[in-house]
Amino acid sequence: MKRLLWCLVLLVAGCAASAQELRGGDELLSPEILPDNRVVFRLFAPGAQSVEVTGDFLPERETDGRKAEPMNRSEEGVWSYTTPAPLAPELYTYAFVVDGLRTTDPNNAHVFRNVATLYNIFLIEGGRADLYRVNDVPHGTVSYTWYLSPSTGEERRIAIYTPAGYESSGNKYPVLYLLHGMGGDEEAWLAFGRTAQILDNLIAEGWAKPMIVAMPNGNMSQQAAPGESSHGFEKPRFVLPHTMDGLMESRFPEVVQYVDSRYRTVRRKEARAIAGLSMGGFHALHISKQYPDLFAYVGLFSAVITPPDSVQSAVYDRPAEKLAVQFARLPKLYWIGIGRSDFLYDENEAYRRELDAKGYPYVYYESEGDHIWRNWRVYLTEFVPRLFR
Repeated sequence: MKRLLWCLVLLVAGCAASAQELRGGDELLSPEILPDNRVVFRLFAPGAQSVEVTGDFLPERETDGRKAEPMNRSEEGVWSYTTPAPLAPELYTYAFVVDGLRTTDPNNAHVFRNVATLYNIFLIEGGRADLYRVNDVPHGTVSYTWYLSPSTGEERRIAIYTPAGYESSGNKYPVLYLLHGMGGDEEAWLAFGRTAQILDNLIAEGWAKPMIVAMPNGNMSQQAAPGESSHGFEKPRFVLPHTMDGLMESRFPEVVQYVDSRYRTVRRKEARAIAGLSMGGFHALHISKQYPDLFAYVGLFSAVITPPDSVQSAVYDRPAEKLAVQFARLPKLYWIGIGRSDFLYDENEAYRRELDAKGYPYVYYESEGDHIWRNWRVYLTEFVPRLFR
């Protein structure tokens, strides 16, 4: 009996110790969005010598240009940082730096991958940012499927969004082909771009037509996102072979043919749009002028304009002539968006001067900031409501 009583005492003591440890660590609320939209970040790291929070909501430091702020340590070993001012509505990313090692927040399970780097996310609601959240509206379906490339004989993965009611309606739908940037893949627009949430909300409000969104993998040396193909759990890389050498553009009709054969689509130019960010904008630009009868709507989001000097491809030959043919066939929308601080701003400005000199009509949207997802989400919310009207 004494031994049993002693075991119970040890068990209770152990549970109490574990509860204390949980209260110090796993039960922390981080991030905590306060009623005034200031945000508190917390990390239980009693053995750490220094902890910083780094994120896209912070200003660049004058000393080293980093977006980071030191966190304060409590006697219990909990480090914390509170933003000095409320944050504007937006989807934000952040991470911690513990004794020089960058790590995600163990108390925030909402983690996305951008190329090979993991970021925690949080959302400040309000305004345009409400388009990025899951609202109480009819939801579309996101699926990943594979198509066989006739030119290579290999299977390739593509992400597909179908609008709410697609499965039961029997209707045919227009298609937006949405292309990722360098280092991205078929998962990028769904993760950081919030494409499914944006489409659900725009369609539910009547601000956009119901449409299918096809998001292919634009890396010709990849079948699918890292970890999603027979190549195994390879490390994601920013620069891959055959990303801007004409292969993606020349083979893109295969993607359109697959989507038309597998889904209930409206199979004509007026019911197709193509858009992309950065490298994806480059692809959208050159695909749309290479095949002027495929797409009536074109969106260039912070797009690379000019092919690399080292690249030789028939896709990039006679650009002025191909552009003239494209605009002679009257695209319904040619949309260009760029941030004022974007490193591609001058290149886009020069391209707009070329369009202006030829009298080619386009819609231009200039935003604050640089080459960031915050801008590309905005561009998607501006571009999509203009489609298929």
